[in-house]
Amino acid sequence: MMRPLPVDMDYVKDILEKLLLIPSPTGYTDQIVYFMGEELSRLGIPYQMTRRGAIQAELPGDQKNPARAIAAHLDTLGAMVKQLKDNGRLEIVPIGYWSSRFAEGARVTIFTDHGGKRGTILPIKASGHTFHEEIDKLPVSWENVEVRVDEVCKNRRDLEEMGFHVGDYIAVDSNPQFSDNGFINARHLDDKAGVALVLGAAKAVWEREIPLSVTCNLLFTISEEVGVGASAGLQQNVAEMVTVDNATPAQGQNSSEFGVTIALMDSAGPFDYHLSQRMIKLCNEHDISCQREVFKYYKSDSASALAAGNDLRTALVCFGVDASHGYERTNLDSLRSVSALLTLYMQTGLTCPRDRIKIGPLNGFIRQPT
Repeated sequence: MMRPLPVDMDYVKDILEKLLLIPSPTGYTDQIVYFMGEELSRLGIPYQMTRRGAIQAELPGDQKNPARAIAAHLDTLGAMVKQLKDNGRLEIVPIGYWSSRFAEGARVTIFTDHGGKRGTILPIKASGHTFHEEIDKLPVSWENVEVRVDEVCKNRRDLEEMGFHVGDYIAVDSNPQFSDNGFINARHLDDKAGVALVLGAAKAVWEREIPLSVTCNLLFTISEEVGVGASAGLQQNVAEMVTVDNATPAQGQNSSEFGVTIALMDSAGPFDYHLSQRMIKLCNEHDISCQREVFKYYKSDSASALAAGNDLRTALVCFGVDASHGYERTNLDSLRSVSALLTLYMQTGLTCPRDRIKIGPLNGFIRQPT
């Protein structure tokens, strides 16, 4: 009988903290790719990698073609050096879409050709003792912040001599805090919490040797924050893919920091009706709290997979993250709920049996209610 499997949440918390402490802004993800490869090897789950570092792991099932996939992304927001400034500081631009409001005060690592150096993102007018009320009048923009490096750099020449260059990657510290009541505060929960819970669900299935009717590929992408994501690295035999990413609890949204949030549409359009309904049905049948959601300003690995021309069904299953792309917060209840749902989904057959063929007659095509 199919049932949600108990997921080791101590493992999920431990792996999440390790992931959060590894810098991985889009374009600078090699370190976290190595970590993931070593962790999958430790679990005994077979995997392979693309040229650029996306990871394809596999939980074998009776049916190998077509297969299904569960996707989450390893890359995070970050920044890059735009110019070396005459005042000995660094002008920067964002990697991914996020507000400079949340960058102010962040501790960062600048990756130079000769290794990482530390610094802080500050407003260009940072001292109240110096600028008085002007510090509150400075517009929120990336042009109005700069990186103060923790080196003796008084001018552009000093920066050059210390090895700083235009184009250096900048990783923002995550500063994770795990509370006893289940709340987790950190930058980059999007989507490292998703990666951690996917690993937790896979571990639960793998270690119990649960027989799967359909092979399940785990896809860990490395460029979702810049809109590329699962446009590359997805195996061509995948008929349906569930993306795991963050929901956005806020005024005007139906997301929650608890339970599962199932998105039915984002800025790229609706997700597959039947696969989304299957995820809702699994929640309802197994007493997993869930809510439905629509995102206006959101794009996920599912959207990039379809934009690349892949003919597959997609769905978006989310854990709640308050203040997404800022200093974020989630709750273990949401991570546990999504993990349980994924263990159920892995045990099911294809959503539409006719998807075994790529193209064919109308016979067997699934129907929406009328």
